[in-house]
This record gives sequence, structure tokens and C-alpha cells, in this order.
Amino acid sequence: MSTEELDTTELGEKILKVIKTIYDPEIPVDIYELGLIYDVFVNEDREVKILMTLTTPNCPVAESLPLEVEDKVKSIKLVKDAEVEITFDPPWTQDLMSEEAKLELGML
Repeated sequence: MSTEELDTTELGEKILKVIKTIYDPEIPVDIYELGLIYDVFVNEDREVKILMTLTTPNCPVAESLPLEVEDKVKSIKLVKDAEVEITFDPPWTQDLMSEEAKLELGML
């Protein structure tokens, strides 16, 4: 296994750790546990692409939340660049939330 492969796995874990520090301001659960992060791609050039959604298209943080994700991921030393793409396909539902998020919000 080359060090490149190890790096992208390690980098992926660092990215997730950072993403888990970002919260939807209306819900006391991080955006990862909420199920808003659909996918994280890291290429060999250490460029990151994050596919995420919002709870609704009219979400009050529709402008600021993706920028916060982008900025925080870009702040990781090993990341060369980061881009967030918003999608509403599939639309977010409460089913995408982790058990921990549902427990936190009293839904279990």
C-alpha cells in the first residue's frame, strides 16, 4: 500500500472530524449525524469535494452553512482545496439521521 492511499484515508478521517464540529444552528446535532453529508471525495491531489444537502431548500443557512463547511475543510493543513456541492436529490428526510441524532432530539 502506497503512502498516498494511506494519506487519503487518514485525510478522510480528518475531514469527517472537522465536519462533525459543524452544527445546523436550529438543531443541536452536527451536520454529519443529521445526515446532511451525502459523500466526501478526496483525490490524489488532496482536493476535496463534499456532496451535501440541507434540511430544506429554504433553510435559513443555505448560504452560510456550505461556506462554513468549505472554509473549515480548507483549514485542514493537508487539504489543497475544497468544494461543497449542494444537492436536493435525494431530498433530506429524518430517516437520514443517525441513531445518535434521533436520540439527541428525543425521537427514539
